[in-house]
Amino acid sequence: MDWAGWVIQVMAFSFVLVVGAAALLVVILFIIDRSQTEDAVRRNYPVIGRFRHIFTELGEFFRQYFFAMDREELPFNRAQRDWVKRAVSGKGNTVAFGSTRNIAVTGTPLFVNAPFPPLDNQFASSEPMMIGPGARQPYMAGSFFNISGMSYGAISKPAVLALSRGAKEAGIWMNTGEGGLSPYHLEGGADIVFQIGTAKYGVRDRDGRLDDNKLRDVAAHEQVKMFELKLAQGAKPGKGGILPGAKITPEIAKIRGIDVGQDSISPNRHVEIDDWDDLLDFLAHVREVTGKPVGIKTVFGAAQPVRELFEMINRRGDAFAPDFITLDGGEGGTGASPLPLMDLVGVTIREALPEVAGLLREYGLKDRIKLVASAKLMVPGDVAWALAAGADFVTSARGFMFSLGCIQAMKCNMNTCPTGITTHDPRFQKGLVPEDKYKKVARYAKNIVKEVETIAHSVGVAEPRQLKRTHVRIVQDTGKSVLLSELYPDVARKA
Repeated sequence: MDWAGWVIQVMAFSFVLVVGAAALLVVILFIIDRSQTEDAVRRNYPVIGRFRHIFTELGEFFRQYFFAMDREELPFNRAQRDWVKRAVSGKGNTVAFGSTRNIAVTGTPLFVNAPFPPLDNQFASSEPMMIGPGARQPYMAGSFFNISGMSYGAISKPAVLALSRGAKEAGIWMNTGEGGLSPYHLEGGADIVFQIGTAKYGVRDRDGRLDDNKLRDVAAHEQVKMFELKLAQGAKPGKGGILPGAKITPEIAKIRGIDVGQDSISPNRHVEIDDWDDLLDFLAHVREVTGKPVGIKTVFGAAQPVRELFEMINRRGDAFAPDFITLDGGEGGTGASPLPLMDLVGVTIREALPEVAGLLREYGLKDRIKLVASAKLMVPGDVAWALAAGADFVTSARGFMFSLGCIQAMKCNMNTCPTGITTHDPRFQKGLVPEDKYKKVARYAKNIVKEVETIAHSVGVAEPRQLKRTHVRIVQDTGKSVLLSELYPDVARKA
């Protein structure tokens, strides 16, 4: 047999083998699908019923890359992610031709440009602001834009390192999230806000209650500037933190004080705090033990509970007041949350922020208690809106995740994050190189500040915190826009 004939015979044999193997596989899948009882579609339509699952899984991918328009995706659209991508590139962040944003959409904020804005040489950069002047060690916060809580455990070691180094480079603070203080938070040299969650990770005793000695040890770190008591989180108000056991390594277990490989479910609230009096006592205790400013993180549901808190503060005096309130919106993000809580519980930051800021003014507490806004505020327009609505600071988690390279794969709770941000699998973590990513984190923060300053300059004020509700118009369902100050007018201060 000549060489050509031999090749043809091998190819024919290979073809028959492949077809036979495929046919055998189809038969095996047919038997499996027909005999299983869990999936009705596969049972009624063996083999071909599997394509429904495949196409469902791929649908999210194809919508993101091929079918969704720039402004259509949720929770963050391509235009927002592209802004972050340009901001971290260091190559400028200008665009050409015209905006793709539909400014007729109800709720869209439009800034009121000044007819005669300050000249360029009259432009002033944003100023530092002190938090907790009554604490033994007040904190002079250098930036109005900072990193929101992301726990080591929810995010990976290289992600924490990159964020910490980037925060140091940009002069901003970094919140630990409720997972405790890791060596990687400290390694980058950033200012740290230590979050005390309901499980008291990192500062808990064997029974899960606050351990003052561990609290003092954390406060002894010079980098730890403030403490934040987490009452509620926007994506899961009324539900504690959820860390799947697959993401709990021996190191994370040691830092948190929990068991390796077991799901870590935090209590739904602090067991020591039953009412506003208990809360103020707890805050005063933490401030006394640490000597540093102490605030709370919560979600707005209705005005009455907030009024009760502020009335209690005024009765008991400034010494019992929180030094800051971090206000999260119901649209806030997380690594893992029950869908009903994520979708249906908690008021959005767009409504909550002006409400709470107005109540602070009404009760005469605006100067005493700094207001920090969180939840989906990750591009300059949103940050500028928050400052105009009454925030003193803005924090972002997902914005900084995008600066690290997040592609919104929606796999945060599965330990399979393809960019290495929310996984502890070394295979995926190797893609996130802190020595490169920290520079992008810093560029993102600096560009946010720079462009918010640009908006402030355009409306006629020299510094972003001088933005007021009179500088923003909100588009209504009629197509007409009205001033934010008309939607949320200031109420006379209570005597």
